[in-house]
Amino acid sequence: MIGGLMYFRHADAIWRDFPELAPGVLFADGIGSGVDRPDVARFAAIAQGRLAGSTEAELPEIRAWRRAFSRMGLEPTRYRSASESLLRRFRKEGSLPEIHPLVDLCNAVSLAFAIPIAAFDVAEISEHLEVRYATGTETYLTFSGEVETPAEREVVFADALGRVHARRWTNRQSGLSAVRPATRSVLLVAEALHDSAHADVETLLTALVAEVSSTWSVCPSSAILSQASPRFDF
Repeated sequence: MIGGLMYFRHADAIWRDFPELAPGVLFADGIGSGVDRPDVARFAAIAQGRLAGSTEAELPEIRAWRRAFSRMGLEPTRYRSASESLLRRFRKEGSLPEIHPLVDLCNAVSLAFAIPIAAFDVAEISEHLEVRYATGTETYLTFSGEVETPAEREVVFADALGRVHARRWTNRQSGLSAVRPATRSVLLVAEALHDSAHADVETLLTALVAEVSSTWSVCPSSAILSQASPRFDF
């Protein structure tokens, strides 16, 4: 949906059950694939330094998400947050594939901060995007084109039509709203739960705003959300 006012928020029940949550959001219009790839090397270097002599599982950001997954009834070594999956692949392979300039940027920043960042094509979202517990009636489109129905109480990103844009909170995004060459408007969401989450998400968001602004010559809007101010209009 483009042209109307939309919003992003976490449901009250999510804030109740995860009061330590620190989300940062960014909206940008005018995002195209025909730009030079952002310089992601400095972010990758930060990740390499953090992984020197240890694994991603030892990082406080990852440990916090593992605890959250356990609280959601998920086996944290079977279902990993997106940031843990990226760090794991980066540690083993030494690099990440090039997908799209914005996706590559988000992946690199996620590596450096060990914080998951979701990138959504706003054109594929109906009215709003809410992180909430599933009712068991929503639909989720995989990247291979299959349709799944998340179980009741699973944490999902859902829009007004009950379409799920991410499953198991930060585990897996949908193929429906994935950023593609035709994407022009995007919503980026970074979420953390560790002790210094608020300060780290603030620093992460500042870095994202700077990189998006300089790469695409746009003026993104952004915000740090909280239980007292949980909604972002865009």
